[in-house]
Amino acid sequence: MPAGGEAARAARPRVLMAGRWSHLLWVLLLVETVSGSGGLSLGTPVRPQVHVSGVNQAPMADCRSVCSLNVSDRCNFVRSNPDCRSDGGYLDYLEGAFCHFHPNLLPLAITLYVFWLLYLFLILGVTAAKFFCPNLSAISSTLQLSHNVAGVTFLAFGNGAPDIFSALVAFSDSRTAGLAIGALFGAGVLVTTVVAGGIAILHPFTAASRPFLRDVSFYMTAVFLTFTALYFGRITLAWALGYLGLYVFYVVTVILCTWIYQWQRARSLVCSSPGTPEMLSESEDDLVSSNTNSYDYGDEYRPLLSQETTAEILARALNPLDSRKWRSKSASWRALKVLKLPVEFLLLLTVPVVDPDKDDKNWKRPLNCLHLAISPLVVVLTLQSGVYGVYEIGGVLPVWAVVVMAGTALASITFFATSNNEPPKFHWLFAFLGFLTSALWINAAATEVVNILRSLGVVFRLSNTVLGLTLLAWGNSIGDAFSDFTLARQGYPRMAFAACFGGIIFNLLVGVGLGCLLQISRSHAEVKLEPAGLLVWVLAGALGLSLAISLVSVPLQCFQLSKAYGLCLLLLYLNFLIVALLTEFGVIHLKSG
Repeated sequence: MPAGGEAARAARPRVLMAGRWSHLLWVLLLVETVSGSGGLSLGTPVRPQVHVSGVNQAPMADCRSVCSLNVSDRCNFVRSNPDCRSDGGYLDYLEGAFCHFHPNLLPLAITLYVFWLLYLFLILGVTAAKFFCPNLSAISSTLQLSHNVAGVTFLAFGNGAPDIFSALVAFSDSRTAGLAIGALFGAGVLVTTVVAGGIAILHPFTAASRPFLRDVSFYMTAVFLTFTALYFGRITLAWALGYLGLYVFYVVTVILCTWIYQWQRARSLVCSSPGTPEMLSESEDDLVSSNTNSYDYGDEYRPLLSQETTAEILARALNPLDSRKWRSKSASWRALKVLKLPVEFLLLLTVPVVDPDKDDKNWKRPLNCLHLAISPLVVVLTLQSGVYGVYEIGGVLPVWAVVVMAGTALASITFFATSNNEPPKFHWLFAFLGFLTSALWINAAATEVVNILRSLGVVFRLSNTVLGLTLLAWGNSIGDAFSDFTLARQGYPRMAFAACFGGIIFNLLVGVGLGCLLQISRSHAEVKLEPAGLLVWVLAGALGLSLAISLVSVPLQCFQLSKAYGLCLLLLYLNFLIVALLTEFGVIHLKSG
């Protein structure tokens, strides 16, 4: 394999995680955090709305008022106030902090929550990179989609899965819809300034002109649509369909541009130099797509013996640790691997993965049969935080028990009807099962992230927007940023730069469009957006400004992206962050009256 191919393989996890959860996961946080807050209190200090003597008489007060109460009243306030309740998730973090920890141990509770938050980010990364995206790649291969079509549809969905799920949850409550849009804007600012600027600083390069202008133009159009929706304060059915229609038009445009490029190259091979920006750009686009079609599991999933017993196959398939790789890696890699081991083992046990690039398609007969019994159980216990799983049919038999019996029967039939050496003809169906199971794992982890950040906002009296702008955005994007920077240092800055815009286009158009469409179909009414606070407009203005600067300055530089350009983008984000924080704490505010 050429050196470029090796670098691309090393960059594969980056592409898979590149837009993964930063943006809409965001939304999820900001969004759910606000669910129940009666209104958006952006950029102004939180003032207590409840007196101690009125705790039991305040049915709907701002939950952030809890810290202004006497410590003896906080637990009752959290339990009785609807604004302190979370609609989803498995743990009640506010009740845990104020009811199950001694008041003097509140800092300890917050510290534990922060560590759990970091571990949830790790769970999201592992699930998306090693299970969700590979199954999407297998599905696109099964459907025989071209690299370009797969790259802007299935693989884009894989990269932004947590963001999309967050948006769907966000728009399910009209009180959080406007905040969800603000979170998407904030994620866009981070990616188009810090990540794009860092790539230019690490490895100055010549950008691909046509893909750059195409992606920036489409993203600016999507931002303008969202600007307009915020201004009018509502999203109608036609508006939601417009978002989805624009994304379909973007996909068609990408396909047509690729077809035109290939046609021109076929007609003018003599004039076409492989070193021109245009040629390199299209080649790298194909490379990005092809590299995401199958995740390389390396030694962890490589068969060691040609003939193994069923028990040996199961033991090896469930082992997430490769001893040879362990001995050759650094201490930091080993420490991170130790943290990943429980997550990887649980996901290997519950999520099937199909690899079309392998001779056996990653068929592990005992484990795949076990998946048929366990994966459906995981689906019903993670869907809506297990609400449907514990529902009793006829008041006698719970749904989860029926699923276990049906899954066990199907697993038994499959086990006796297949062999260890050859995958069955229906093995491709496991990719869909793995896709569904990993998607629900991501959704469950994202919900917990939102609830933790909401709890932190209550304790520290911070708005949902600033939490999404800082903790959630940084936590979701730090892995992608380091992967992008590594790819740039390896000599593939165009590949990294292209991923910055492609992912956020999908997240904004599909996240807002599909989220609003589902909400409209449920409520049979347009989605109402709460009046946008000043901080939301700061987010929107910063994103529009960063795109406008790039759209004007990059062509003026003849698409030569220098270190100076990268530094300007970083300074833009720093200034934006300062303005946003000053707005949050009321230093910058609009004059009333």
